[in-house]
Amino acid sequence: MSATATVPTNPSVPSGRAAARVASSDVRVTFPRLVRSEWIKLWSVRSTWWVVPITVIAQAGIAWLIAYFGIDQMEQAGVEVGRFTAGELVGGIQFAQLAICVLAVLTITGEYSTGMIRSTLTAAPTRTPALLAKGLVLLVVAFVTGVVGTVLSWAVTYPVLGETYRVDLADSVNQRIFIGAPLYLTAIALLAFAIGALLRHSAGALATVLGLLLVVEGILSMIPWTFFEKISPYLPMSAGSQLVQTGSPDAVLSAWEGYGVLVAWGVVALAAALVLAKRRDA
Repeated sequence: MSATATVPTNPSVPSGRAAARVASSDVRVTFPRLVRSEWIKLWSVRSTWWVVPITVIAQAGIAWLIAYFGIDQMEQAGVEVGRFTAGELVGGIQFAQLAICVLAVLTITGEYSTGMIRSTLTAAPTRTPALLAKGLVLLVVAFVTGVVGTVLSWAVTYPVLGETYRVDLADSVNQRIFIGAPLYLTAIALLAFAIGALLRHSAGALATVLGLLLVVEGILSMIPWTFFEKISPYLPMSAGSQLVQTGSPDAVLSAWEGYGVLVAWGVVALAAALVLAKRRDA
């Protein structure tokens, strides 16, 4: 003899597909909520807490070294030392961008390596809002990090340079460089994030980003062929770095034109990543 257990049902509590419809109607996945979720995820991993301070310290530390030893060496050599420029004080940005690239790549590839991206894309099945929210959070963090690093670079060199060598903040070129430093880091973060979204593999994406910025550009600039000489100024770092340099009359691109080229690299790469995200499995 067997007994069949019956589970009492509550008519006020829907089940199955009805429950799913109720749950989905109660909690709407809006873009602001996606941004908030990505913000929490970004700050819940150790890499963020390591990379952001390293970026700031590297940028400010190198600025201090340039100011301190630059004055000392020139005075010992008997060279007349004039006022320092903002371009010299943001010299540490070349190292800071490497740390930002690591953060940008890991922001997207880390979820693919752990499989968490499936949960993210399940919540936002159209995929584009989720990736844009992730990218937006990263760009905000990169910009704020660049602002803090630039301000700290000026602050730590202020007592070292003194009244004689101090950067002239009224100079328009110095203003442009100080404003451009965090913008440059933000654009580099965009490019690195887009490449990470395209490749979805941490090692491969980092190798591609760093190879493009450090190896490919350096090699092409040294090849004495007209074709390479013409395209070299339009490569990402060569173009974007014009924004944080004092400028040269021989430069092919102006400061803001070069920055526009760098941003275009990032936007095109991100657009390609968004298209592929809809066509590939998570």
